[in-house]
Amino acid sequence: MIKKNIFLLLAILFTAVSFAQEETAEPQQDLPNTIDNQFDVLIESSNNYQDYKVVRKYKINELRKNTGDTIKGLHARISNLNTEISEQDSQIVGLKDSLASTNLTLGNTREEKDSIDLFGIQMSKGGYKGLMWGIIAVLALATIFFAMRFKSSNFQTREAKHKLADTEAEYEDYRKKALEKEQKMGRLLQDERNKHIKNSKG
Repeated sequence: MIKKNIFLLLAILFTAVSFAQEETAEPQQDLPNTIDNQFDVLIESSNNYQDYKVVRKYKINELRKNTGDTIKGLHARISNLNTEISEQDSQIVGLKDSLASTNLTLGNTREEKDSIDLFGIQMSKGGYKGLMWGIIAVLALATIFFAMRFKSSNFQTREAKHKLADTEAEYEDYRKKALEKEQKMGRLLQDERNKHIKNSKG
């Protein structure tokens, strides 16, 4: 009976000390709110029990929610970038068609006379060529601009997909480790209960 009371008293003291340590552990507030930093704060603010970390369920659930929100945000970003890329692809195709049409027109005008009637205005061949080349230059610059935008958007999409894959892999790895630790802790607590029952009977 005395042994049982002593063990109960020690268990109450251990629980009180654990809660006190958890309440006094202050997570670092000045770090960016990334998934990595949230994992670090969760581990640092968790209690130690022998070689294990004891993590409260609500903290794991909160981290799971934050990770899910981050993944949803990355999916939304990827969707927006894909839409932007599709629009830019359409614009580039249109510009290429316009450029091909302008080049065809320019080729035909080289075979015509020096004086060209354009919309009722007589222009010299040199002036007409200058106008056409100006249009081509504008279209070429626009094509280059949209091609660069497409390349940038494509890079951002790949980067977002890579970050999403890393985050999902990291979360899955952490979930497996947390489950293993929880199972080990359960077995350890069961062993302790069995020992206590044996000692009580003895």
